Amino acid sequence: MQPFLTRKKDWHKPGLAKLSPTPIMPLAMFTGAYTAIVTPFTKSGTVDEPRLRDLVEFQIAHGIDGLVPCGTTGESPTLSHEEHNRVIELTVAFAAKRCKIIAGTGSNCTDEAITLTKHAKDAGADASLQVSPYYNKPTQAGLYAHFRAIAESAGLPIIIYNIPGRCGVDVANDTIARLRRDLPQLVVGLKEATGSVDRVSQIRALVDKDFSILSGDDSLTLPMMAVGAAGVISVASNIVPREVSDMVHAAQQGDFAKAGQLHARLFPLFKDLFIETNPTPIKAALAMAGHIEETYRLPLVPMAEQNRNQLRKTLTVLGLVK
Repeated sequence: MQPFLTRKKDWHKPGLAKLSPTPIMPLAMFTGAYTAIVTPFTKSGTVDEPRLRDLVEFQIAHGIDGLVPCGTTGESPTLSHEEHNRVIELTVAFAAKRCKIIAGTGSNCTDEAITLTKHAKDAGADASLQVSPYYNKPTQAGLYAHFRAIAESAGLPIIIYNIPGRCGVDVANDTIARLRRDLPQLVVGLKEATGSVDRVSQIRALVDKDFSILSGDDSLTLPMMAVGAAGVISVASNIVPREVSDMVHAAQQGDFAKAGQLHARLFPLFKDLFIETNPTPIKAALAMAGHIEETYRLPLVPMAEQNRNQLRKTLTVLGLVK
């Protein structure tokens, strides 16, 4: 099913490119704009809990549909287990059910992912984001067994995070479809970050309409939604939650003219936020705008000056910094 096509009775009408204002919407559990929220640190390097509260309030006040704490953007690889659990607990508490929470609880160790996911469920998260096992590069049979074990053991809906550029392994379309078919109440979505719009069409053809496909690349959100994605897990929305939310919601309503205008305006930012390894640029941008301290944990370091100047220029054009 391609959820944003015009209704069949309108196909003969001129101006098809404008699309219908009454799109056929999916019934998926997770749709819209979700922010892969950063983990703010104090100058001394500890988790900055007051700043995290402020970030959550900023996101909700600007119309975001959900938050994803402790993903890659949240610097999860450098958080201790205690910090990881604490950030998820705090995000759930600060959000206070005003938006959905998809907790990043993945690992390349299945038992560790199960433990983290059970905690996220107990903390009140709505779902978990499960990254493909990195470094050990399992087969498709191993990937299937890994995701199934997490879903069944924790009992919390999972969204598979397919990002072979970071993990070194690609979750095959057939593996995703098999997991959805075998565990329809637990395997509820996919964060697609292979950089291929074609993958959305391919997966959409293999799964039911209620399965959420979410873009994992800000610059591909709009084209992916045009062929059946239900939204985005965004990096850029950390600093422009209203604009990303408006773009996604416009696409959901079939207003691709408005969505396209927002995409064009934000596109330079989408690209500059990956001028260096995520989350370095987005944390730099948030610091420039006064939201957080610019503090990273090794092996991440501050941006190169040339790249920082490019990012500041883009932020200035968008009116985000002076």
